[in-house]
Amino acid sequence: IFYNVTMKSLRFGRQFQLIESLAFEMIEKGIELDNITYSTIITCAKRSNLFDKAVEWFERMYKTGLMPDEVTYSAVLDVYAKLGKVEEVMSLYERGRASGWTPDAIAFAVLAKMFGEAGDYDGIRYVLQEMKSLGVKPNLVVFNSLLEAMGKAGKPGLARSLFEEMVAADIAPDAKTLTSLVKIYGKARWARDALDLWQRMKSNGWPMDFILYNTLLSMCADLGLQEEAEKLFDDMKGSDNCKPDSWSYTAMLNIYGSGGHVDKAMALFDQMSKENVAVNVMGCTCLIQCLGRAKRMDDLVTVFETSLKKGIRPDDRLCGCLLSVVSYCENTDDLDKVIACLQQANPRLVSFVRSLEGNTEFEEVKEEFKGILNNTEVEARRPFCNCLIDICRKRNLDERAHELLYMGTMYGLYPGLHTKTPEEWRLNVRSLSVGAAHTALEEWMGTLSGMVNRQEPLPELLSASTGAGTHIYSQGLANAFESHVTKLSVPFRQTEEKPGIFVASREDIMSWVQSKV
Repeated sequence: IFYNVTMKSLRFGRQFQLIESLAFEMIEKGIELDNITYSTIITCAKRSNLFDKAVEWFERMYKTGLMPDEVTYSAVLDVYAKLGKVEEVMSLYERGRASGWTPDAIAFAVLAKMFGEAGDYDGIRYVLQEMKSLGVKPNLVVFNSLLEAMGKAGKPGLARSLFEEMVAADIAPDAKTLTSLVKIYGKARWARDALDLWQRMKSNGWPMDFILYNTLLSMCADLGLQEEAEKLFDDMKGSDNCKPDSWSYTAMLNIYGSGGHVDKAMALFDQMSKENVAVNVMGCTCLIQCLGRAKRMDDLVTVFETSLKKGIRPDDRLCGCLLSVVSYCENTDDLDKVIACLQQANPRLVSFVRSLEGNTEFEEVKEEFKGILNNTEVEARRPFCNCLIDICRKRNLDERAHELLYMGTMYGLYPGLHTKTPEEWRLNVRSLSVGAAHTALEEWMGTLSGMVNRQEPLPELLSASTGAGTHIYSQGLANAFESHVTKLSVPFRQTEEKPGIFVASREDIMSWVQSKV
């Protein structure tokens, strides 16, 4: 008893090494370790994140013939789950059930989280069925784990049903519950469900925190729901505990920027300065993109310089944003202003842009492009290439544009650009900019023409996909692509059934090639 009491006291301070040394002392003195002793050792190892030690002592316990209690089973299940040992988790669960152990809500929360991390919907269903068959009622922790699991498994409908079951069971959701559900709805683009949930939160007095508010705002930004976002933002301003923070303002800048509401975005930026709200690099990027599209280059320079003075360090995303503005500058004066900003952010990129207009040899361009990519974050590499192609198209450097597309494809920036089945070949340009999509179409038509001239076989159907885009501020790649199709007089036509899909038959392509001879 003395040892057990001492160990439990040490567990509060996560003093695992002391607990383990006491356990070895008991063994040396011939004092048997009982269920409580092992449970204390194992749970302390788990709390100390010493998962291998927890497994080691559990296996030692099992060899003695002692039956673990509910706490120990749940703790070891969690340890195995954290180590990613799914088979061991299920083996232990089934072994425990066979020995008469009845899992509690905590054990099921562990299983739900494990299957959720793996996006294993069948596993989640198994957990629900087991709980029902054993008559175990989920508590808040279990519901939260199951909701998070449903989100990772991509099951918004089941998540909604589970939430309603939780409310019907008189279990009040906490901020974590609501945030998980909003994320699920946002990912599924179920805007109405998310906003209805917000109204229920307000009417029921459910807890709201920064993360929940900002998650809702981010969802509105992703879906272009400006009016709803403004209501949320005003609600935050009137809150006692959840005043808008830097990320709240960033979401609003994103919404105004995406919608082209330049004056509102600038007013918000000024408000941030007055209220000493720190601007972050993402907010700066959203605003600069908006000002660039509106061709308000003086304001763009002001925002950029102000952000630098406030400690913003330009990242690859901001550099990509400035590069995209360069691609649609109409006059030399505007171009010089944006280039001056980009020079401060990434001088190597400016040198590369200038080299594209010269007589630089392809191999030299290729090596420098490779060097730039190596120094760029992975997620920014394709946008960089897209923008560089757009700049070349804008300056009538079509040959350079084709070289950049070739290099981008060679370096893996456009996986899935071409897909082929025996029946259909498709050009997928939905991840390309307008200029890059035009270049890809020209390249593809050149390839198809060569195949026809060499009498090589083509599939029955050829198609191109631009994607339709569900965001209300989508720039309309499909429209720009259709205009270029018309300009080139190629025989693709957009289908009425599937927006953003252009099709042509084998005979159409062959006739078009023959007409060019």
